[in-house]
Amino acid sequence: MLYKFKSRATADLIMLDAQGRRLLKIMGKEPTAQGIVTAAQIPFAIAAIEAAVAAEKRGAAPAGDVDETAGAPEEGGDAQDRVTLRQRAAPFLDMLRRSAAEEADVVWGT
Repeated sequence: MLYKFKSRATADLIMLDAQGRRLLKIMGKEPTAQGIVTAAQIPFAIAAIEAAVAAEKRGAAPAGDVDETAGAPEEGGDAQDRVTLRQRAAPFLDMLRRSAAEEADVVWGT
């Protein structure tokens, strides 16, 4: 399943199920088939994602904030090959910031 995030302030953003669910949970949203982050909720959503990114960087991911797809590195790879939350969240944070600037909601669907 894919999550498609939309805002009138930006182009659409498509994420795979695991990453979309993870970001929604971090923001305190239920990972349902459809939903909305209102313009008023965006500052909290940005702060929550940035806090999770900082926690991951410190090596102390909060409970419930584990990326199921980021298991052990494949044979011949190393931990640096892993895609971090910061990298996955960057386009979504950009969408949220642009939407906040234009006071636009962000909606999602599957």
